[in-house]
Amino acid sequence: MKSQDIRANFLEFFKEKSHRIVPSAPMVIKDDPTLMFTNAGMNQFKEFFLGNSIPKETRVVDTQKCLRVSGKHNDLEEVGKDTYHHTMFEMLGNWSFGDYFKEEAIAWAWEFLTEVCKIDKDCLYVTVFEGSTDKDNLAKDEEALELWRKIVAEDKILYGNKKDNFWEMGDQGPCGPCSEIHVDIRPAEEKAKVPGASLVNQDHPQVVEIWNLVFMQYNRRANGDLESLPSKHVDTGMGFERLCMVMQGVQSNYDTDVFTPIIREIETITSAKYAKDEAVDIAIRVIADHIRAVSFSIADGQLPSNTGAGYVIRRILRRAIRYGFTFLDTKEPFMYRLVKVLSDTMGDAFPELRDQRQLIENVVKEEEHSFLKTLDQGLVLLDNIVASNKGKTIDGRKAFELYDTFGFPIDLTALILGERGYELDEKGFEIAMQEQKKRSRSASEVSKEDWVVLDSDNEQEFVGYDMLEASVKLVKYRKVTSKKEGEQFQMVFNLTPFYPEGGGQVGDKGYLELVNGDVVYILDTKRENNEIVHFSKELPATLTDKFKAVVDKKQRQRTAANHTATHLLHQALREVLGEHVEQKGSAVHSKYLRFDFSHFAKLTVDELREVENFVNARISGNLPLVENRNIPMEEALEQGAMALFGEKYGDAVRTIRFGQSVELCGGTHVKNTGDIWHFKIKSEGAVAAGIRRIEAITSDAVKDFYSENNKMLFEIKDLLNNTADPVKSVTALQEENSLLKKQVEALLKEKAKNLKGELLQELTEVNGIQFLAKQLSLDAAGIKDIAFEMGNNKDNLFLLFAAENDGKALLSCYISKELVAQKNLNAGTIVRELGKYIQGGGGGQPFFATAGGKNPNGIAEALEKAKGYLG
Repeated sequence: MKSQDIRANFLEFFKEKSHRIVPSAPMVIKDDPTLMFTNAGMNQFKEFFLGNSIPKETRVVDTQKCLRVSGKHNDLEEVGKDTYHHTMFEMLGNWSFGDYFKEEAIAWAWEFLTEVCKIDKDCLYVTVFEGSTDKDNLAKDEEALELWRKIVAEDKILYGNKKDNFWEMGDQGPCGPCSEIHVDIRPAEEKAKVPGASLVNQDHPQVVEIWNLVFMQYNRRANGDLESLPSKHVDTGMGFERLCMVMQGVQSNYDTDVFTPIIREIETITSAKYAKDEAVDIAIRVIADHIRAVSFSIADGQLPSNTGAGYVIRRILRRAIRYGFTFLDTKEPFMYRLVKVLSDTMGDAFPELRDQRQLIENVVKEEEHSFLKTLDQGLVLLDNIVASNKGKTIDGRKAFELYDTFGFPIDLTALILGERGYELDEKGFEIAMQEQKKRSRSASEVSKEDWVVLDSDNEQEFVGYDMLEASVKLVKYRKVTSKKEGEQFQMVFNLTPFYPEGGGQVGDKGYLELVNGDVVYILDTKRENNEIVHFSKELPATLTDKFKAVVDKKQRQRTAANHTATHLLHQALREVLGEHVEQKGSAVHSKYLRFDFSHFAKLTVDELREVENFVNARISGNLPLVENRNIPMEEALEQGAMALFGEKYGDAVRTIRFGQSVELCGGTHVKNTGDIWHFKIKSEGAVAAGIRRIEAITSDAVKDFYSENNKMLFEIKDLLNNTADPVKSVTALQEENSLLKKQVEALLKEKAKNLKGELLQELTEVNGIQFLAKQLSLDAAGIKDIAFEMGNNKDNLFLLFAAENDGKALLSCYISKELVAQKNLNAGTIVRELGKYIQGGGGGQPFFATAGGKNPNGIAEALEKAKGYLG
């Protein structure tokens, strides 16, 4: 059975059980401060488990894109080494929010696996929570046990501890006992030798967990105590790839049609063969898995970068590249060529792969180019470490610096050192790694106390679209402590005019006015689990009073102007550049706006001017805001509203229209485009392959910009003796400067000509080689010119020139091409080795190479050592 049929059968089975099929949430999470990525199917339903929202449907079913590469659920280092762990995977799940519980969940799971999928019952084992004797003192899950006994033989029921059979979202939050279903797909002869029950939860590659039925009935408090949830829920998760393995009768997830098309393409591109060599197999599995994780992340709007979620994606991609580099001998970009196969095989279920294919290919290819360059640079730096090392053991801290600062993989370092007869101080590396992790954890560590609930009957209301002030009462609060922010309080009110950070827009600031006239400042506003949370350094003195909540009006107005400007900018770019332009990210602050978009080339001056004029024409047109706050998604799309990839939309959405610009948006906006006053682009540049970024300002910031530029113009005129035409005066200075440069160049060429004659006279013959090692008073370009000039006049030439410029040392080595061929000399190798005397490194071609360093005092010794290469 094909994988797409397996997925469809699962969804249809639960649809017939009165479940609504819901789409996968984006894999990249943008508006939840507690998570970077969706790592479990339940993430998009957290608000229902916590009781912060009431679900429209109490039964749903879906297949959820998940990524597990960081935090508690981290499978990254296992991926490729075995046949069943993945970074990106699909989780099939059926959900009950306060509806059915254990009886239906267990019966339906067994029915689907044994009757729909026709899996042999003798191959299946189930686990039940055995209870705990720790401080929780939880009883055995007798209810689940009795339900299983009705449908499964006793010898197929196993008992699991808290680690295996008690599921928790994190240190705090909803949790409960679970029943896992495991499958034994070993050949019959192996089953006869060792019973499958003894291999459950033992990391056996052919006795694997296939489905986890979680019974959410508790809430874990900050102090570790458990309390019963007001409603009981069902949260199930089945590994789609593992189910395909079972259904297709293969022994590995990578042998299913989910992965085989990608693996075949890797074989075609690299000429490597799968299932022939274990090291090659691991590399191919890593690449096949990681291209999925990276592609889905980019399709969901997360580009590789140096921070946050983008850093994780870059790390996954680089792990794949280095496996190819090391074991498949891929020295050129190749992974981007796998995107088409992935799009072809999974595009029906996840159309974003097809829609974003070109962008994914461009980004992956550019990242490959960049990291392969990093690997080349890392090899040079590793050469320097080896050259300056005493003994055969390389300091682990130096290797860590190479890994941490330059991104050079530690396993590649160890491999190269081993080939050269050196050992890596792995203990020293691990100590340095743990020290860095400790520093990182310490910097980002956050301690959250439990919520103190004052009123549990209120469903929060946001009134900030219509008013900037409101009378509010405190519903709950908690204390949060972090190294970065110190001690803060988070507060939730029954209603609020404060807009929470989201959709690229910053959260509102403002204050609470108390009954006695005191003020408590609101420093930030965020959304967490569908609640708007307000941050402050202090709590109101009296918690049960009503307060006047006041949003900072000036900041809100400036932010709203910038947000509306992003909509007009988006329209302008599509009008000026073409309809291929799509928004890829935005940041809306009170002082500026940032807008990322898909486009293949740098914008010309004329295009930028046209975009600016387009936006300003709409501002001058005084276009009114036309807002629909609660219309069906289908209706909004029919009206031409732009939906962004990677965003999560509900059934009912809010549309924002200014003239012909219509977008789905939850942010705040001006009532009329005239309120923006003016729009000015400050910069335009590349973010990644096929992604451009515009930074711009509006309103008061534009006034400040023109005021500052006017002031600067007067200062320039003053420097030019108050000329009436500063442009003409600067042009004259540029022409004069250009003339002087030409004169200096002519003088330097004359000097070099004379110097060349002197240096040719200084050549000495060593073993038939014309040799000279000397320090010169020239820059790098001058030295290169004179070396090649001398090479045109003399054969069998070996030159080593040095120079000191701005406190830095430079070595340049020139070797005639006939010597390179006859004597096996290599300028690149020589300067790398001599570079240790100037505490630097470099490289180049066999006939010419340079090295730079920070120790000019080592120049003399480097020149002295040069003759040693002549034999």
